[in-house]
Amino acid sequence: MRYRWMDGEWWRQVPPRLTRLWRTSLQVRTVAITLLLTGAAILVTGVYMSLSISNDLYQSRLDQALRDSSRATTTAQSTLNASDASTGDAGRNLLNSALQDVQSATSSRLIAAYRVPGQDAATPSPPDRSSPGLNDVISSELRAEVQKGGTKQFYQSVALPGTDGNTDPGLVVGTQLTLPSYGHYELYIGYNLRDAENTLVFVQNTLALAGLALILLVGAITWVIVRFVVQPIRVAAETSERLAAGDLAVRIPERGEDVFASLARSFNGMADSLQSQINQLATLSQLQQRFVSDVSHELRTPLTTIRLAGDVIYDQRESFPPATERTAELLHTQIERFDRLLSDLLEISRYDAGSVALEPEPTNLVRLADDTVDEMRTLADQNGSELRLDAPGGYFDVAMDPRRIRRVVRNLLGNAIEHGEGKPVIVTVDSNESAVALTVRDYGLGMSQQEVNHVFDRFWRADPSRKRTIGGTGLGLAISLEDATLHAGWLQVWSAPGAGSCFRLTLPRVIGREIASSPLPLPPFDAGATDAQAESALGAETEART
Repeated sequence: MRYRWMDGEWWRQVPPRLTRLWRTSLQVRTVAITLLLTGAAILVTGVYMSLSISNDLYQSRLDQALRDSSRATTTAQSTLNASDASTGDAGRNLLNSALQDVQSATSSRLIAAYRVPGQDAATPSPPDRSSPGLNDVISSELRAEVQKGGTKQFYQSVALPGTDGNTDPGLVVGTQLTLPSYGHYELYIGYNLRDAENTLVFVQNTLALAGLALILLVGAITWVIVRFVVQPIRVAAETSERLAAGDLAVRIPERGEDVFASLARSFNGMADSLQSQINQLATLSQLQQRFVSDVSHELRTPLTTIRLAGDVIYDQRESFPPATERTAELLHTQIERFDRLLSDLLEISRYDAGSVALEPEPTNLVRLADDTVDEMRTLADQNGSELRLDAPGGYFDVAMDPRRIRRVVRNLLGNAIEHGEGKPVIVTVDSNESAVALTVRDYGLGMSQQEVNHVFDRFWRADPSRKRTIGGTGLGLAISLEDATLHAGWLQVWSAPGAGSCFRLTLPRVIGREIASSPLPLPPFDAGATDAQAESALGAETEART
């Protein structure tokens, strides 16, 4: 088995997961911000303490070095003043003796002595002396100051060669010695500050470890405290989600008398009120659905009897006087409309009760649309409308409930024929990678945006004074929307006054899979066109697609 971390892909998932954790967890955000601020405060405090300790250590060692150097110089000068040497070898011995006194009086073994340049060279003077490594670290600036400063002390921070091949921090203190009969000499004493540096490193490491431990301790304390604070909020959020999901009996436990207990009592009171109102509404809804269903069923039996009697009268209408014949035709038409209305009411009641089940099977939407167009062609001819089918795509089977989709297409066509003002009605089918779509375009009076917002409402009519010409029940578009939603699809409409309407049905190629985009545009390509422009555009589009 190959794990994701083995192919180097795991690190790409870390930033998104951290980002999601930051967005979703109040506890993580609080602890992270607390750690960040605490770490910044500890860092500033640690840097300040480190600098202060470093300066104190350096100043302390500097003062010690200056005192040590002054004492050693005084001792050596006393030795030199007590001597009466005046020859070269005696002077060399005298200088060596003075440097030994300096070495004995100090804790340093780094000593150098150089004759001050520019003195009388008539008397042979002792040669310069220097410890290994000290001559390379004494700068010309320090020597110049010592040469001009007389018995004053001067110092400089230097890097002394260490025992392990590295360099150690150090100080060089310089002053002058006077050899009787030989002149003035520059005296330099080097002090290694490795011990002070080790002390400073130890203090810094201690501060770093203490700061890290303090950050972890603050983080742990913050995590525990925030957990106590966030836990009631998390319980309230989970309870709200369960309540929103339909579990009306869930409540927040009430403990203590603090602010969270008050929140729990307020929330539970709101939940009780909400549950009561929802139950009341659910009861009323069930009564309404049962009433519609019972009325529809109860009306079915007398309607069947009336229809049989009406069919007998309708079949013999030619033997009746003209007025009676017309009455028989009207009776037959209204009985059919009444039958469709009862069927639609039963279907709506099933949707309201949530008892509708999808029965999908592989279906070709182009073929289904073609069959429906043929069924509606007679009605279209009676209303003077020409039906056209344009299918640049969609020639494959898609899982859908063909009975319901055929009903949707039939309702859309009937609506377009009724409101198309005798102008062409164009049915278009196309597809893309995620969906298949069908549009029904008419060039009738159209609707305003306010009317479009109500087009799928039950029993709604754009013009209440307008007579229904094809016997619609007023529930067709509402049922069509329910059918499209049941397929996880879209049923959308575009309309404009004077430019007609366009209804678009979009279905996923696989039921349950999200639709990325519809293959047909809405508004349509000819939105806002005049009658002549629409006819010309339709002809050009059909010819181009052919």
